[in-house]
Amino acid sequence: MSASCTGIRWLKFNAVGAGGIVVQLAVLALLKTGLRLDYLVATALAVEAAVIHNFFWHERFTWADRRGGSSWARFFRFNLTTGLFSILGNVLVMKVLVGGARLNYFFANILTIATCSILNFVVSDRFVFEES
Repeated sequence: MSASCTGIRWLKFNAVGAGGIVVQLAVLALLKTGLRLDYLVATALAVEAAVIHNFFWHERFTWADRRGGSSWARFFRFNLTTGLFSILGNVLVMKVLVGGARLNYFFANILTIATCSILNFVVSDRFVFEES
């Protein structure tokens, strides 16, 4: 794949990710503030909501040209890799930023999202939505 194609795909990935951030932060606020769940439990559930949202849009927009194989298999791989990286990464970084550094949970969550995005793009491009 050419650098320009990778660049366009990276922009699409980030556009989808921006929507996922909105989903994640809304679910986090609902679970933490509205339902008063522990911030780590709320974070894990909010990340999974964003992972499901992002998969749906990556499947139809970011990697729409790579539709070979089963969508369920890609969903499983997406959750197994980027979902797991995102949940673990978010929970661990949130523990450090909120539990240790005492940052606001909402601001800390924005920082954690940024730390996982590059790894998630590479894993998605090379493994989840691999070229046939």
